[in-house]
Amino acid sequence: MSAPQTAATAPSSGRRWTKRVLALLAVLGPGLIAANAGNDAGGILTYASAGSQFGYRTLSLMVLVTVALVVVQEMCSRLGVYTGEGLGGLIREQFSARSTFGALSLLLIANAGLTVSEFAGIGAAMQIFGVSPLISVPIAAAFVWALTVLGSYSRAERLFLVLTLAFLAYPIAAFLGHPNGKEVLSNLVLPHFLGTHPFLLLAVALIGTTITPYMQFYGASACVDKGIKPADYPGERIDSVTGSIWSNVIAIFIIIATAAAIGGSGPLQSAQDAAAALRPAVGPAAPPLFAAGLLGASLLAASVVPLSTSYAIADATGAPRSVSASFRQAPLFYGIFTLQIVVGAAIALAPGNLVALVVNAQVLNGIITPLLLTYVLILANRSTVLGKAKNGPIFKTVATVSVAVVGVLSFVVLVETLFGVS
Repeated sequence: MSAPQTAATAPSSGRRWTKRVLALLAVLGPGLIAANAGNDAGGILTYASAGSQFGYRTLSLMVLVTVALVVVQEMCSRLGVYTGEGLGGLIREQFSARSTFGALSLLLIANAGLTVSEFAGIGAAMQIFGVSPLISVPIAAAFVWALTVLGSYSRAERLFLVLTLAFLAYPIAAFLGHPNGKEVLSNLVLPHFLGTHPFLLLAVALIGTTITPYMQFYGASACVDKGIKPADYPGERIDSVTGSIWSNVIAIFIIIATAAAIGGSGPLQSAQDAAAALRPAVGPAAPPLFAAGLLGASLLAASVVPLSTSYAIADATGAPRSVSASFRQAPLFYGIFTLQIVVGAAIALAPGNLVALVVNAQVLNGIITPLLLTYVLILANRSTVLGKAKNGPIFKTVATVSVAVVGVLSFVVLVETLFGVS
């Protein structure tokens, strides 16, 4: 009788394994998309600028930021799954009207700058292909709007994510660029920071582009929009954590590749400078490959950033919000999205230094981030919000330290900037 029992057990185990895999695939998306959207035009150019200005010195900071990002994104996805609400709605319910207005105002300011930088990134990418921003930016704005409002946003997400696969060339470039292995390892494990204002400014920009407020608002709301339930949360946690780690591994390779190729040359002056880091891997194909990745990353974020604002404001006002709804069913949600696209694309067409614009937008995000993360931390600590799913003692400590460190660093840079320290 033992042989038949064993035979019966094998198919049963196989079915259980299949169900687990299918359950995981069903929830994959919000965490992966939110994290990868962080490797947008601002992220790529800021990471590359870190490598070109300071070589490998920011690598240990990126390791710490990765831990903080994992903690923050996990809290946001847990809030969305267990409450069935986005951060905008939770802030409205748990805090005063003044606090809600302040949080949404900060998000709107941060996202307005980012939306401009995404369309500037699209313009820079298409310039490498010889297309003027005056042509590419309006077309891209119409394309993003139509796909999100009139088309299939889920299909658009997959398309944009495929384009960002171009950045898989950075790990290859990092190895082929022959970086100093001892220096890389040393800077990954031990801090080699500088006390100068430019270094601190870029450090805050790195935090701002990695732990970006829109990622938190989008991640929570996307979980709700996708209908992920508490029973499915183990799969969503994997999605959130692996997405955060994956995006930052790519970011670290961007810094290493750029440092090996043009480290010590000073701040980036153009997108073409950032593409130079890919030459050891792909040679003359570096500029078009970089442009394809930058285009995909910028298109993805040009959708996600305005959507996060729309989600937050619609949540806070109780208005309908879903990418599955029509414009007539969710006029406020899509109206806010449309306004951001139009204004962001228009401002992006103004003349100026793309890299300076993008890095400054990330610095602004870095200053705003700890203020918005405070709301997330308080919400995730409350049993009245999450019940037994609230932060445990260890997680609460790690999350509090992460938010506090980001806040102190941002405050120092803000004070130095206001008092003209250089």
